[in-house]
Amino acid sequence: MSTSADKVAGQPRIGVYPGTFDPITRGHRDIIRRGAKLVDELIIGVTTNPSKNPMFTPEERMDMVTAELAQMKIVNARVVGFDALLMKFAHKQGASIIVRGLRAVADFEYEYQMAGMNQQIDDEIETVFLMADVGLQPIASKLVKEIALYGGDISPFVSPAVRDLVNARVESIGRRGEY
Repeated sequence: MSTSADKVAGQPRIGVYPGTFDPITRGHRDIIRRGAKLVDELIIGVTTNPSKNPMFTPEERMDMVTAELAQMKIVNARVVGFDALLMKFAHKQGASIIVRGLRAVADFEYEYQMAGMNQQIDDEIETVFLMADVGLQPIASKLVKEIALYGGDISPFVSPAVRDLVNARVESIGRRGEY
């Protein structure tokens, strides 16, 4: 059995950073920026998740992430949508690394279990965990949406462009709990 170390010299190291990115947050941006330094190409895999009720369509999320990448000036990353097992997607992309961000102990427990399962599916692809920047650790897309839905300011958690998109969506679907 070959390992990632056995790959042909000069072959690009490709990483996949998967997520729903609903919406993309400053925390996601931090992991993208740092993850892009570890690989020759970082594929941001925007996925569906049957257990979540997204605010934005997959296409809208892909456009959002693409716009953020352009604003960040990250040239070795691209956005690809997928609706499949992560390891099958990663293999199809030629990836040898899965990049995952960790915020807290609860994230670690879930991600550790997922990494173990993924290794059982394809042991040629390694999972790399990046700790979120301390100032960004509490940020979660779910909480950003909740704050926006109740009329709170999400500016500290997302870029101005994403803030405007989220606020426009909230206006179209209606705020909650207004006094």
